[in-house]
Amino acid sequence: MVSETNNNFYTGFFKSDYLTEKDKYLFSKTPPKYKFNVIGAGMIGQEHIKVTMLEGRAKINGIFDLNENSIENTCHFFRQEYPGNELKVYDTLESACQDSEVDGLIICTPNYTHVDIVKEAVKSGKHILLEKPMATTLKDTWEIKEIAKDYDSIFQIGLQYRHKPIYTEAIHEMLERNSAGNIKNISIVEHRVPFLDKVNQWNKFSEYSGGTLVEKCCHYFDLLNLFAQSRPEKVYATGSMDVNFTDFYYKGTKSNIIDNAMVTVNYENGIKAQFQLCMFAPMFYEELTICGDGGRLKAYEKEDFLPINGDRTYLEVLSGENGTAKTAVPCYPTVIQGSGHSGATYYEHKYFIDNIEGNYKATATVEEGFWSIVVGEAADRSIKNGEVINVSNMLEQDIYSKLLE
Repeated sequence: MVSETNNNFYTGFFKSDYLTEKDKYLFSKTPPKYKFNVIGAGMIGQEHIKVTMLEGRAKINGIFDLNENSIENTCHFFRQEYPGNELKVYDTLESACQDSEVDGLIICTPNYTHVDIVKEAVKSGKHILLEKPMATTLKDTWEIKEIAKDYDSIFQIGLQYRHKPIYTEAIHEMLERNSAGNIKNISIVEHRVPFLDKVNQWNKFSEYSGGTLVEKCCHYFDLLNLFAQSRPEKVYATGSMDVNFTDFYYKGTKSNIIDNAMVTVNYENGIKAQFQLCMFAPMFYEELTICGDGGRLKAYEKEDFLPINGDRTYLEVLSGENGTAKTAVPCYPTVIQGSGHSGATYYEHKYFIDNIEGNYKATATVEEGFWSIVVGEAADRSIKNGEVINVSNMLEQDIYSKLLE
């Protein structure tokens, strides 16, 4: 028996224009069950459109954005990629959220707008997929966490890196198979090109992005938290703005985001973790190393833009005399791997719909999204004042004490 999602999967690989609809079985397209609206029609919005249409159980009904160029560009992209499908353009955020024909909302606007958009979106009661980071400040992130706490529909955070092939396999090996025994320390490295261009260049300014360690690195802090299976206790970091955008101004304001950092996190259960960032490297490279009392896991993903054949991903598990060693090249089918973030966005959507249908899949919760930003904010403060940040004290000062006022 061929599943509905497989039907749509096959159409991504093979041409079937020579067949009439009555002769299609493997190549038939199952009508989508759900309709989603995308709030924020920029680059990430288009990626969400692409994977929604590829996955097939939902379709994109419409978009809302305040930028006319983004609307025009996305409408052109939609017409080119999905002929025969119409994309509705909403005049207001409220109308996009409240459309009774729509089942879910995908929020991918600039970070600083998230809290206000969420306040409007939850009035609809629809399923929500909120792009990372949840917000730019601890206060706003906490507010979203509280709003979502008793929300009746699915409320998922877009920390999709946990669905990349290397991390999916690492989670399986470390947290399910216990391949390295009890985890003791974790290391993640990211080397990459600078931040890409955005509408109004909002990602070059901490006021709008939350800063590099919140905006970009919340992905990795989510992974550190996930592997540690504990809450962060102390955070120490160094970092600076050394190469990128040092002379960049936009509308008279100078860019102020860091481009490199080293972060150390101590967890309440004794696990120690570190994260290294360099955003002026001529490639995309991520590396994960986990050491336990029974072995070690190492995995990487790379894109170096060179015409040299080689594996883009790699994973090894070395257990010594404790068990079987393993090397692998984790990947997804080509059509999925190329759909966005090494296929992670596709599976983020797949599991979003699975959860809507009551078929539970582990995805990033609002609680986990909150703690990813806690680590990023603590690291940013440590860089600014040169001190070790006690996470409990930071939360007491910024959130808990204010709740009692």
